[in-house]
Amino acid sequence: MNSFDIGISGLKAAQEAIGIVGNNIANAATDGYHRQRIELAPAYASQVGTVLLGGGVDVIGYTRMIDGLLEKEILRQQSSLEQTSQELATLRTVESMFAELSSETGLSAAIDDFFNALQDLSAHPGEAIWQNQAVSAAETMAAQFRMLGDFLDKLQAQLRFEAENTVEQINALTGQIAELNKKIVKIEIDGGQANNLRDQRDQRITELSELVGLETQQREYGAVDVSIAGISVPVVANTTTIALEADLTESGKLGISVAGAFNYKTNIQGGRLGGLLSLRNELVSDVSTDLNSLANEIIQQMNQYHVQAVGSEGRFTQLTSWGMASENLADFNPPVTDGNIYLRVTNTSTGAVTRTAVAVDASADSLTTIAAAISSITGLTASVSSSKLSISADTYYEFDFLPAVLSGPTAAVLTGTTPPAISVSGIYAGTQNDTFQFTVSGAGLVGNGALQLEVKDNGGAGDVIATLNIGSGYAAGDELDIGNGIKVSVGAGDFGAGDNFEIDAFADTDTSGVLAAVGLNTFFSGNSAMNIAVRSEISDTPGRIATALGTDMTDNANALRMAAAKDQAVSNLNSLTIPEFYRRLASGIGQLISVRQMRQDNMQVVVQNLNNQQSELSGVDINDEAARMLLFEQMFRAMAKYLNTVQSSLEAVMEIL
Repeated sequence: MNSFDIGISGLKAAQEAIGIVGNNIANAATDGYHRQRIELAPAYASQVGTVLLGGGVDVIGYTRMIDGLLEKEILRQQSSLEQTSQELATLRTVESMFAELSSETGLSAAIDDFFNALQDLSAHPGEAIWQNQAVSAAETMAAQFRMLGDFLDKLQAQLRFEAENTVEQINALTGQIAELNKKIVKIEIDGGQANNLRDQRDQRITELSELVGLETQQREYGAVDVSIAGISVPVVANTTTIALEADLTESGKLGISVAGAFNYKTNIQGGRLGGLLSLRNELVSDVSTDLNSLANEIIQQMNQYHVQAVGSEGRFTQLTSWGMASENLADFNPPVTDGNIYLRVTNTSTGAVTRTAVAVDASADSLTTIAAAISSITGLTASVSSSKLSISADTYYEFDFLPAVLSGPTAAVLTGTTPPAISVSGIYAGTQNDTFQFTVSGAGLVGNGALQLEVKDNGGAGDVIATLNIGSGYAAGDELDIGNGIKVSVGAGDFGAGDNFEIDAFADTDTSGVLAAVGLNTFFSGNSAMNIAVRSEISDTPGRIATALGTDMTDNANALRMAAAKDQAVSNLNSLTIPEFYRRLASGIGQLISVRQMRQDNMQVVVQNLNNQQSELSGVDINDEAARMLLFEQMFRAMAKYLNTVQSSLEAVMEIL
């Protein structure tokens, strides 16, 4: 019967081999399929006397043609490629938006047009056509900022939504992987082989690697554990899964956590999810932050200058701030500092002008205490309602925050018999508030002898900045320039020895920053690209654009100062000018794209080479399979003929017997 056993084993082996070949051919185009090979070995041989008789052939099993290290490297590289591709696609969307806004009607042009309009206005500060042009340019620039800010805000919201959807896909795939693990273990624990199920499971792992970076660990009976870097536990452990969820951290970054654990990790790498997190937390977020910083700096710079000046409409009889989230100065954002607000009040019936300092304690004061301090100034009343500060002038009074010097000394010690009248004029061009002390050298009549005025800064405690001749050769009433835009004139009369007087000069009439923070006489409202806007008081009355700093309110000093802000390096913008910062922002997006394009190109080549290696080892070649099928078909026929011959031989022997 040994001959029959040999024949039957051969038939069985050939039949199973043909089945394997057929399965390979049927799955030649199936994603994730690994070619299988039948493993044959000579069957147990028995010895009869000195002769060793063969036992036919045994089917040992079916081998998946797979290289584990190669498969892991493909997963790793594919995951990195998907992250880069996601980042590249989204950044190109951002670039297209910025490229559109870099045209003649875009943000870069709008910024230039705004500052050019201010420059034009400085040449015609009182003319309505130039005032309207400045308002129009400002509104266009603000609209461009809001468009970009809204786009980036919605993009970040969309990235979060896409991340949440991707996490749902990850959870679905991990569930499928665990279910396939269960089926594989069930088969292989009983000694079977589940190669097709392994291929299905590995294909799900491949799909998972396109969504997030992962690591796999083989377990007994064919199961595979799957871990995601940054997540403390495997998302697939044998036949069980751990669900993930996406949400924002306390700092506003998007993170991934085990569902219900609330331990969100923001540095998940790899796959589409890694790209979405990188975009939401860094790339797009950084662009949005820079754009908001640029908008905020323009708002702050313009408002800081604007609050101190007036336009062709002149002084104010009433001003109201915008609503604040809190009345307490300590809660203001951007924060204010300790300092003073200097209000000029003009009695329109007498022409008298006074300047009063309102002290500000940033940690203790509120809008209510500020209002009370302002109300104590003759001619003014202030109140707070709905966290808005309102200042109103009484009848025959007007107010402003002009830094222009008062027409006379702010303090004086004059001991002459007929002290001369002292007049002050000019707009201070210094960078810090100062008090100049004038001390008379000598004594006697103005215009005679060696009479001089020695001028010191810092209230007389500083350096001598000028020595002015008011003695022989000086005509009473002539203006004397002490520098930095301040001029004095001394009328007829006489000085006593050691007489002195002081002049307060202001570079900033709100050293606390409260006026700009609450929106009193500001040009812009808002604090970011999303909400920058021209104040309605300005757009409704363009004559309120604060162009003047002088007492006659017809100069262009503030218009020039606002226009010059375009070319000033700003510390909060990395010491770049406003146009330079925007150009760096726009070009930075291009650099990000260039780096990722190069990275994507390199990764695609690497992945293609790895896939080619995988195809050589695991792929199905129809021609090779056809040749194997022919071999096993011939083997089957030969074994059938062999069995027929054995049968015929036995029949012949039986006939002889």
